[in-house]
Amino acid sequence: MLEELFFEIGMVLVIAALLSMVVFRFRLPLIIAYMITGILVGSKLLVASDHPEMLNLMSQIGVAFLLFTVGLNLNWRTLKEVGGIALATGIGQVVFTTLIGYVIAVLLGFDSVTSLYIAIAFTFASTIVVIKLLSDKEDIDSLYGRISVGFLLVEDFIAMIILLVLNALKDGAPLDHVLVISLVKAFILIPILWFVANKVLPHVIAYTARSQELLFLFAIGWCFLVSGLLYYFGFGIELGALIAGITLSGSIYHREINARIRPLRDFFLIIFFIVLGTHLALNSLYMYAWPIVVFSLFILIGNPLIVLLVMRLLGYHPRTGFLAGTTVAQVSEFSFIIIGAGIASHTIPNSTMSFVTAVGLVTIAGSSLLIQYNERLYEWIHPALRWMEPKIVLEEEMKKTHKPVSVLLFGFHRTGSVLLPIIQKMKKPFAVVDFDPQVIRILVEQEIPALYGDVGDRNFLDEIRSEKTPLIISTVPDVIISLSLLHYLKSKKYKGIVIVSAHTHEEAKKCYHVGATYVIVPSALSGTKFAELLLKGGAKKRTWESVRKDFSRYFE
Repeated sequence: MLEELFFEIGMVLVIAALLSMVVFRFRLPLIIAYMITGILVGSKLLVASDHPEMLNLMSQIGVAFLLFTVGLNLNWRTLKEVGGIALATGIGQVVFTTLIGYVIAVLLGFDSVTSLYIAIAFTFASTIVVIKLLSDKEDIDSLYGRISVGFLLVEDFIAMIILLVLNALKDGAPLDHVLVISLVKAFILIPILWFVANKVLPHVIAYTARSQELLFLFAIGWCFLVSGLLYYFGFGIELGALIAGITLSGSIYHREINARIRPLRDFFLIIFFIVLGTHLALNSLYMYAWPIVVFSLFILIGNPLIVLLVMRLLGYHPRTGFLAGTTVAQVSEFSFIIIGAGIASHTIPNSTMSFVTAVGLVTIAGSSLLIQYNERLYEWIHPALRWMEPKIVLEEEMKKTHKPVSVLLFGFHRTGSVLLPIIQKMKKPFAVVDFDPQVIRILVEQEIPALYGDVGDRNFLDEIRSEKTPLIISTVPDVIISLSLLHYLKSKKYKGIVIVSAHTHEEAKKCYHVGATYVIVPSALSGTKFAELLLKGGAKKRTWESVRKDFSRYFE
């Protein structure tokens, strides 16, 4: 009955709300509360319920909405910047984790086929968990956040190929036939979707945007339409939702769509994590106690270490590698699908699902803490990783003059790239510092003085004699980095101007207390700047067109 379903969902949400208040009191990620809710009410609720499939359906809607919002926020210019490192890191992590995981499973006593399934299942990280946590932490647009999203999408693509292979084996169809058919479908669908996104959607969106309610409804309908279409052609709802978001990402209304869908997405995601907790069968875990501990430690420690080493080999600073590595320390939703496919084909035992679910719950909870506190953890283990840091190569100009530059700009992404032309007009020696090797390579090609290093590294700051620089600007919106820089300069009795960045007014107060000359809070600064523009432009259209022309060069 519908009344029973109403009270069942209501009971679940009430318990989740109560547990969330407890978890929030200890400043832990709310995902932990959702999964505990699933464990407490899970199996009993689904068995007693006349509509167990309804909660599963709601959880899948949450997955679709999350990937839809991910697609909405995908910046193709950003993906191009991190595409190479994302592809290399994603493939490298999949290969190494699969090989090491297979060996561990065999040593723990699993047969070869089950070991292969387990190794493949534990290879993939959860795009849902990572993007939610990075978004909550406002790190989705940071260097490590962009790289993480990039290689997570690479892993998802690999997982979908594996699922195609498993479905082919289950149905008895020739593998090469399935792959060829899938490629043909992709070559047909991609041009069609590209044409619709560029030629049709702009006109439709311009019409629906006349009403915010209509725009919201159209966005949801488009998400379901594309997801259903790709599901019909065998590519999965998840990929369809992602592509649906990507087709709308070029619209000027994508932020409005994202803001309106986010509450709906968060509600269904709560159901997803609760349902995830319901898959845990506590009475069958005693036989897997030791493998659960071993694989949980491997995923929580081994996966981040693999990503750290791969990214360091590709030239990235160990800080970036460590922070990106913390985002792969959990089990993906694809893991359960892969194991489910193995059970459905009677290739592996049914109890494997409980084992994988237990590891999934432990690692999702653990990685939530890792991501939330990854900057602090890096500061703690930094001395152990110092041997991995690249040698500092100073610019020729700094070597010749034997004196520091007049301006140091830490961080080039977004705010830094806007400030650089102004700094160049100051006609004073300067240098840009960033730990993205691709950014440094581009700046060097443009003959712009650039240094590869970490603003949070005191040895690096000593090497470039930053305390002798009259003006220091850090656009890295990480309060830990900002405070570290300020404490360093304070210990050197720095007398110059130091400008740092922070996310919130509370973080800005901490920076001012340590000695910041000025703190950039992007949200407050943008509001203040717009107020100045409003005062200048008023109701004069010509003035606003002139202002738009001045700012348009930053988005070319």
